[in-house]
Amino acid sequence: MLQGIDVSAYQSSTYGTDGLSFVFIKATEGRTYVNSRLTAQTKHGRDAHLVVGFYHFLWPGNIAAQAEYFVSHAPEQRGDILAVDWETTGEGTHASNAEKDSFIRKVKQLRPHNRVLLYTNRHFWLSIDTTSYAGDGLWVADYVSAGHPRIKAKWRFHQYTDDPHDKNVANFSSASALREWAKA
Repeated sequence: MLQGIDVSAYQSSTYGTDGLSFVFIKATEGRTYVNSRLTAQTKHGRDAHLVVGFYHFLWPGNIAAQAEYFVSHAPEQRGDILAVDWETTGEGTHASNAEKDSFIRKVKQLRPHNRVLLYTNRHFWLSIDTTSYAGDGLWVADYVSAGHPRIKAKWRFHQYTDDPHDKNVANFSSASALREWAKA
């Protein structure tokens, strides 16, 4: 298992990279929010030779516009990974299954040379999701032992804790295997 983290504007632009193979960086949310540290956090990950991924926090409605907003702000480089964060919003709502699926398909259309993932928590995957569509792979949050999420589906990334920050593992045999996969 490879080690990685995910960061947002709440974390430093100079997050620790020792022992890591990848980082996911929050890029956008809805159609109005852009991570104020996106550029610096991206540079820091690239300078550390990590596989870099970007994610968008999905809100219900205006799905095509959200996908376009996301790809217009997420840096474009072959080998980067893109993801949609599908969970409950601060207002207690969430995008529907159809909206989640449509967002992934639209991002894949807009960025055909990047892998596109679904990031969601165990509850959403088991209780809300009805299509099992995760694009190029599933990134699941389930706070249990690293690499042992409590789901039966094939997963690529597992967020296993948020203490003291979001830590993840990737189900790849080596960093080079992850880089090859990410090249789409």
